[in-house]
Parts: sequence; C-alpha cells; structure tokens
Amino acid sequence: MALQLLLPPPPPPFAALGLPCRLFPSATAQRARFAAAFSLQTNVRLLKPNRRSRRSRYPYYDLDDDEEEDEDDEDDQESEDDLSGLEYPGVLYTNNPRAPSKRAGRQTPLVKENWEGRRPKTRDKHGSPESYNSLQPRRKLGRTLLDLASMNNEVELKNESISRSLFQKLQEEYDFDDKWLPLIDYLCSFGLRESHFTYIYERHMACFQINRASAEERLEFLLSAGVKSKDLKRMLVRQPQILEYTLSNLKSHVAFLAGIGVPDARMGQIISSAPSFLSYSIEQSLKPTVRYLIEEVGIEESDVGKVVQLSPQILVQRIDNAWKSRFLFFTNELGAPKDSIVKMVTKHPQLLHYSIEDGILPRIKFLRSIGMKNSDILKILTSLTQVLSLSLEKNLKPKYLYLVNDLKNEAQSLTKYPMYLSLSLEQRIRPRHRFLVSLKKAPKGPFPLSSFVLTDERFCQRWAGTSLEKYHTFRKSLLLTDFAEKTERKPLASRR
Repeated sequence: MALQLLLPPPPPPFAALGLPCRLFPSATAQRARFAAAFSLQTNVRLLKPNRRSRRSRYPYYDLDDDEEEDEDDEDDQESEDDLSGLEYPGVLYTNNPRAPSKRAGRQTPLVKENWEGRRPKTRDKHGSPESYNSLQPRRKLGRTLLDLASMNNEVELKNESISRSLFQKLQEEYDFDDKWLPLIDYLCSFGLRESHFTYIYERHMACFQINRASAEERLEFLLSAGVKSKDLKRMLVRQPQILEYTLSNLKSHVAFLAGIGVPDARMGQIISSAPSFLSYSIEQSLKPTVRYLIEEVGIEESDVGKVVQLSPQILVQRIDNAWKSRFLFFTNELGAPKDSIVKMVTKHPQLLHYSIEDGILPRIKFLRSIGMKNSDILKILTSLTQVLSLSLEKNLKPKYLYLVNDLKNEAQSLTKYPMYLSLSLEQRIRPRHRFLVSLKKAPKGPFPLSSFVLTDERFCQRWAGTSLEKYHTFRKSLLLTDFAEKTERKPLASRR
C-alpha cells in the first residue's frame, strides 16, 4: 500500500491530449521513473542537505562543536574515501575520484555534501536543473551581506567591515561554512587576508571547526606567553593546527620550557620559531630529547635552556643521528676530543643541522687553504663555532683578503682573535681602520685586531682619542661613498 501511494496518477488518454502513441512511456520507463522517485525519497544525502560533510567531522585534535551528529546517518553510510595517504586521518580535502561506482558500468557524479543553502560545485545525479534547485533552496552566489548579517546577528564582530566582505568572497570561491564567520572575523584581527584563509583551508580545513571562544582563549594565552601578534599571524598560516591545541596542552608545554631553564622573556620567541613544538608529546618526545642531550651528547643540565634558546628546532628534530655523524666527522677530520665537540654544540647547537658535505667541510678546507693546521682550526671552531654558518664568498674570503692586504696580518692571528671573522667588514672593520689611518694613529706593522672587538665608545677613547660623534660622522660618510661607488659600477657592468 505504501508503494502504491508513491505512484504518480495515471496519465490521461492519448486522444484527450492529442498526443501520438509513440510519446507514451513504456512500462519499463515507468518502472525507472518510479525507481528514481523512490530513491529520491530514501537517499539520506538528499533528504538531509544540511548534514555536515563527513570529510571534516573528525579533526586531528579536539572539536569544539555544539551540535550532535546524527548517529543513524553514520550507520547507514560507509566512507569510500582512501585515508591511507593522508597526514591527518579523518580530514579529507577533496572527494576521492577513485571511489568505486555503486552501479557497474556507470560512474556516479561526485556530489559534495553541503550545509543547507550551500550550492555544490556539480549537479546531482538525478539530472535536471529543476530537481537541482529543489534540493538547494538558496544559492550561495545569491547571498548578500545582509543575509550574512541575519545569520550572525547574535555574534558581535570586531572587524565587521573587513570580515563580512572577505567571508562572502570565500564562500563564492570555496566551501566555507556559515558558522565559520565568527572565527574568520577574529583571525582577521591578526592581519590574515583572503589568500591566507584559502591556504589554510587547502592545508588543514578542520581548524575552521573550532569555535571562536576556544580559538580566542588559546591565542590570547600564546600572546600572554610572549608571542608577538605579527609572529602569531605567521604561525597561523604556517601551522594552523595551533587553533586545535587545547589550553591545557599549551600551558603544559610552556611549563616544560620553564622547567628546563628558559626565561619568560624568551618563551614567545621559542614558540614562534618552532610552533610544531606544541604538537609533540612532553613525556614521549620532549623529555627524552632533553635527556639525550644531557646523557649522550654531554651538555650540562644547566646549559640545556641556553641551547634551546639558541636553536628551538633542536626539540623537534631527530638529534641522535645528527650528533653521532658530526661527532665522528670532527673526530676523524680534526682529531677533536669529545669535550671540544660538546663545547661547539653548546655554543652553536645549529651545528647539528648543518650539512657536513655542503656546509661544514668546505669551511674547514678554506681555513686549511690559508695555512691553518687542524689544531688551529679546532681552536677557532671551539671559540667561534658560528664560523661554520658564514658565507665563504661574501664573508670569510673578503675578510681574509682585507686581513692580509690592508691590515698586514697573517692568518695565524685569527687563532688569537677569531672574533674578527664574525664582525662586519663594512660596518666595523673597514671604518675603524680607515678612521685611524685618517687620523694618522694607525700603528705601524700588523694592525691590532683587538681594536675591532671594543665598543665604539671604548674604541674612540682608547685608540682614536676623539669623540664618538666624530667617528660616527666619518663612518656614515665612508658608507655613503662606498654605496655610491657600488651603484656606479652596476650600470657600467650592465652596459658591457
């Protein structure tokens, strides 16, 4: 009886309509027509167009959603998406084109499950624009700013003039849910623009499911921990998952940094430099890393906080292989004892991330090429490990040439004053040397490298015997002259 009620009324006789007999549908066509009507009434996806998409129901961390999901709908359907290649299981960014068709020989068009009023990018499989529009009572492209205002009149927007127009653009181009507007509005206060939101949407859409109150609570805590607003903008784009980290998770990670000796003043800088640190387990990852630095590498427990401040990435990268490979390299290449290598890592932990073949070895070969022995090189690297981070062509070689040709020093003098290699040639070495030469106070013979280590004030008092203002005026004039010479050379080189 129920099926008979769903059948359409019988058509009028041919003669009454004046239609030829060949236009009357056959019994087979009638059955197909009935089957389509029956499937339309029983398809869960079509009966509930306001059902949320399965692709964002299970975010990677926590989900701040006040709505309850329909369990019956979930039992009736099984996902056909392949989750094996996703970084975050349960978060799907597109429909899987490789999903098998339900009917042999026919490929079912992929229809996005949209929130009510959201127009899908493709037509439904039942065909016509009429049935398409009947399933979608409102058109996304037809929404106005007034529509958005009526849907969110209970929410006070801080950046209303920006967020509403921006959100409308995002809805026109992407599948943005109406419920995301308050969160989008709040994130606009950090300077995020349309390109940022689309980038976040394509990388990790699930973060938009976090409600505004939770996001505001978490980001405000990061700001109170010392993260700057401009850095927070970069963090949101670089790692939007921070919106999903619970407040207790953030507090425990900040407490961990304080426990290893990181001062409050440097807390925000570390978090912004390595935001992925917040996603690592304290017990299973961070504490074992610190324990490895102390027990295996040999860093003093009191120096761990300093090491982390110099290189926050050391907490989120595998250091066991890095330490072993570099320890063997320095032992074999320079005959370095472990104590010297530990000093190098403590002063410059970035050493564990430098490439041996492309970074460390070329600089050691350069120091050898200027006449240094392994013992001299080891002494320099132990005192100033940052030498391994300096550019060969733009830094080390020009300073060495100036040392030999202008300052009349030998390469061996660097073992006593390795700091010379870390000073700016343009801003300090050349101006001070030229200033003393102009005053005729430059000592005869090798120029004393100790004069470059002092502050400007002490340099003027001890070596120049003039006022600080006079030296600054001379340096400014010298820099302008050098700049003018460089700008004149570029056009001549381009003409040639």
